[in-house]
Amino acid sequence: MIIGVPKEIKNNENRVALTPAGASELVKNGHTLYVQATAGNGSGFSDEEYVSAGAKIIPTIEEVYGIAEMIIKVKEPIESEYPLIKENQLLFTYFHFASYEPLTHAMIKSKAVCLAYETVERPDRSLPLLVPMSEVAGRMSIQEGAKYLEKPMGGRGILLGGVPGVKPANVIVLGGGIVGTQAAKMAAGLGANVTLMDISLPRLRQLDDTMPANVNTQYSNDYNIREAIKTADLVIGGVLIPGAKAPKLITRDMLPTMRKGAVIVDVAIDQGGCFETSKPTTHAEPCYEIDGVIHYCVANMPGAVPYTSTLALTNATLPYAVQLANKGWKKACSDNQDLKLGLNVVNGDVVYKGVSEAFNLPYTPVESILN
Repeated sequence: MIIGVPKEIKNNENRVALTPAGASELVKNGHTLYVQATAGNGSGFSDEEYVSAGAKIIPTIEEVYGIAEMIIKVKEPIESEYPLIKENQLLFTYFHFASYEPLTHAMIKSKAVCLAYETVERPDRSLPLLVPMSEVAGRMSIQEGAKYLEKPMGGRGILLGGVPGVKPANVIVLGGGIVGTQAAKMAAGLGANVTLMDISLPRLRQLDDTMPANVNTQYSNDYNIREAIKTADLVIGGVLIPGAKAPKLITRDMLPTMRKGAVIVDVAIDQGGCFETSKPTTHAEPCYEIDGVIHYCVANMPGAVPYTSTLALTNATLPYAVQLANKGWKKACSDNQDLKLGLNVVNGDVVYKGVSEAFNLPYTPVESILN
């Protein structure tokens, strides 16, 4: 198969979809790999390293899309890429369709095969291609939240861990999944007073047994959230419904009850955000303020630590990429239920229910596409 790796062009996106080591594995499996010039520079990988791994370097993004049967990316295509995508071309990347209707319609129009990292799902309901970036984003949410709590950044001027004689900050983490768990660990490690909220009692019991002593668990509902945020200094939103829009857990009317200079970090922004007042921001302009509350809603948080992120992502995606390349997408998805659940839009049809429901689009069962 002919595989293309374009350079990411989203704002401050320094990740690349494949490391030189990953490129080497695909070449060893008999595939031809084209990498756009300088695609790996932001992550610390030179063109020379890709050439040594057996890849070919080509200068422009147009050439990559033009020659490749399968495109491997990190982030969803942006508007300038839409015209480059061809019918029957396989795109293997994060899409987050349910959060952005224009992208969904553009991919339907392209008649490409869109296989989304974030909906590849194992039998135990885990999301193996979302996990590594959720781990990065969960840890980063505390790092960024602590920074924007500083007074020069517009925050309350509070140190997360406090000091002897001064109480630590109150951190609320909404969601006990990968993002929430990693965020709670980081906040606890810095000495904050952490409350971790979720709607699953079995998950809360598990977390209660494993988390440090300065992490308390609480059942998540509207009343408890309203009460908790009144004294919160930092709120992390890490709630995910695979392939669908995130629920709005903090509504507009709640903001005036929060402390002035408090910070909310919406890690769910890729899926529409779990705060009603959230809107996607960039690393160049990461924050805005409403009712005295600082909102951090960067849609590609792991892009700020691209070396770590690219290695972690390739570790997870490469086995699936090899299957797709070796077998072709149709056989690979027929043989592997994990991959089949990753199919979202195929040749103009929406085959993932969460996407069809988000925009009231016709739904085609994926089985009818594969048979």
